Amino acid sequence: MIIGVLALQGDVREHLNALAECDVVARPVRRPEELDSVDALVIPGGESTTMSKLAIEFGVLEPLRKRVAGGMPVYGSCAGMIMLATDVVDGRPDQQTLAGIDMVVRRNAFGRQVDSFEGPVEIAGIDGGPFHAVFIRAPWVESVAADVEVLGRVTEGPAAGRIVAVRQRNLLATAFHPELTGDLRVHRFFVEMARAAETTEG
Repeated sequence: MIIGVLALQGDVREHLNALAECDVVARPVRRPEELDSVDALVIPGGESTTMSKLAIEFGVLEPLRKRVAGGMPVYGSCAGMIMLATDVVDGRPDQQTLAGIDMVVRRNAFGRQVDSFEGPVEIAGIDGGPFHAVFIRAPWVESVAADVEVLGRVTEGPAAGRIVAVRQRNLLATAFHPELTGDLRVHRFFVEMARAAETTEG
């Protein structure tokens, strides 16, 4: 299985390394022809407005929207969560998304860079106890449609109860950065999703 990482901006290398440890071929994706060669995709953390602008400049936004609509498995972390949302609160007026997961996401919900923090998050469907989640200028999910599965919420502090992990069909999103922790459980979960989708399509 070949899983790409959208390599326009953000923590691309960390996701490539994590995926390589999950026994898949991991490749950077910047252009439509590179997107055509992958079975699934990770959209990394970074700066969501910059990412959407570069996606347009590199001609990959529309092909990516078509692959998402066609059922390609995609996992988005932090900025990737924003990219997958149908609606963004506090985004730029010209900000483009993939409109994959039927949810409203608040950009920079946890505050500025100085308000970044770490904390435990239980994720439904992933064994091994709470995930040590790293939030960096992170979004949170304000609301979801009925067919979006809420997988995780913040359990401590002033943001307790906020949704930070969701899934809708073949699309997965987290507000935090598992690629920065060395804990591969979220990546392995996504790889299993992608393999299940491949089996279904086959």
